[in-house]
Amino acid sequence: MTKILLLIWIPFLTYSQDKPIVNIGGALRYNYLYSSWNSDQKDIGGDFIYDIFRINAEARYKDVYLNVEYREYSDSFGGGFLKQGWMGYSLSEQEDIQIGLTQVPFGIQTYNSNNWFFNLTYYVGLEDGHDMGIKYMNIGDKFEYQLAFFKNSELFDLGGSNEVSSNRYAYDIVGKNKEINQFNGKFIYKTGEEFKHRIGFSAQYGGLYNIETKETGDHHALGLHHEVSYKRWNLKTELLTVGHNPMNADGQSRDIVRMGAYGFPYDVASDFEMYTAAVSYDLPVDIGPISNLKFYNDFGYMDKRAQGFKNSAMNVTGMLVSAGDVFIYVDYAAGYNHSWFGGDFTNELGQGKPNLGWEARFNINFGYYFLTDNKSR
Repeated sequence: MTKILLLIWIPFLTYSQDKPIVNIGGALRYNYLYSSWNSDQKDIGGDFIYDIFRINAEARYKDVYLNVEYREYSDSFGGGFLKQGWMGYSLSEQEDIQIGLTQVPFGIQTYNSNNWFFNLTYYVGLEDGHDMGIKYMNIGDKFEYQLAFFKNSELFDLGGSNEVSSNRYAYDIVGKNKEINQFNGKFIYKTGEEFKHRIGFSAQYGGLYNIETKETGDHHALGLHHEVSYKRWNLKTELLTVGHNPMNADGQSRDIVRMGAYGFPYDVASDFEMYTAAVSYDLPVDIGPISNLKFYNDFGYMDKRAQGFKNSAMNVTGMLVSAGDVFIYVDYAAGYNHSWFGGDFTNELGQGKPNLGWEARFNINFGYYFLTDNKSR
């Protein structure tokens, strides 16, 4: 909690455009959950547990700005860590440079999903990822493009011989390999008036340094993505191809890589294609404090290339309730060969198991967001 308190010393100022502006906000969230694979939990009718407390700080002076978010989870889910933290400079009305722990420009952003669980892309590090580096953004009326270089994922120990910690918000390579010297490029074309389209292409390439062999392999990802909005409807689709070439020690499989977040590492297939689709509908209402209901269904499928590996899938059907500063996600999330949905946590997104069926979790996330416009998950 001491790291949180360090953020609060910043004074809350409301000066004119030429004076510093600082905003402090955050969120408190809880979960009710009921899981099909947990017999003890089913016996007691589910659990109501703490999710996170977080602090957001945004500051700006002229064209220089700051954005930082610190999250405090329970110790069993990684404890406290930064989700993001960057310093930025506005070159013009449509051009910015950010440096620090900033969002990786890949795929549909901010999210390739609508629900609290994200889409399957998140669990392999390709949705709302954040790494340490520098990023250039050019956001125009018709075109958007971003270019970035990331020296590495967020690190907590110096030296190439230290393993990367799984105590983090977004999934990255952990264990004996670590991501280094990654390049990203993303391009978006926007068109349409009644049907508003965002058609995009993303590319990612970087090194994988092995702390045992001291050799550097590589990894890459390519993505085609399309988002269309029509009145209250929204549809997001992605097609991804991903490959990893780790230079592991003799006897260690190169068909899997170890990834981690929230304090839990697991295996992920090195090479795969992934297909996702997320549809939503917004319904404005006037029910006491409730102003909007968003209904959605998000689907993802992972087609693993290694022989004998079992594919993975995920589907979430749910609703987001907006009531003032309170946001409530009501989700029925199901997964097949998915580490977070029953079975063997370690290898379901890796080699997988042939006899696993679908498992599901009913989840309600209650969140109060204060003094901030950032309602991110």
